Amino acid sequence: MTYRNPVPTVDIIVELVDRPHRPIVLIERQNPPLGWAIPGGFVDYGESVETAAVREAQEEISLSVDLIEQFQAYSDPDRDPRQHTISVVFLATATGEPQAADDAKNLEIFHPWDLPANLCFDHGNILRDYWRYRYYGIRPHLL
Repeated sequence: MTYRNPVPTVDIIVELVDRPHRPIVLIERQNPPLGWAIPGGFVDYGESVETAAVREAQEEISLSVDLIEQFQAYSDPDRDPRQHTISVVFLATATGEPQAADDAKNLEIFHPWDLPANLCFDHGNILRDYWRYRYYGIRPHLL
């Protein structure tokens, strides 16, 4: 029998705490699917999700982050057009000047009122949930 299991990933919502209104960093993806995304990536074999989150932030936006909390897991089988993934989303803080690296073509700093329209994966849903939590303390509803 052949088993097919979802692939674990992490996404890191990074608040820049040394700027007014604590904006977040999004990357413009260099590889398909193209568009804007929360920094993140695949968990390596033998790696914890926490370690993967810190590593991916360093690799993609060149910042050392402090993980604040594990926010939510997102597991819709259609969330990633390439394959079935499960993302553990972390909230993190950082200071300094982010720089695009690894598979990030570009990056920008965003506030909730100026998010780009072309967000990849289910990142529009994740960011909606995050802003509701950040400003109103409302956690995402589970099924």
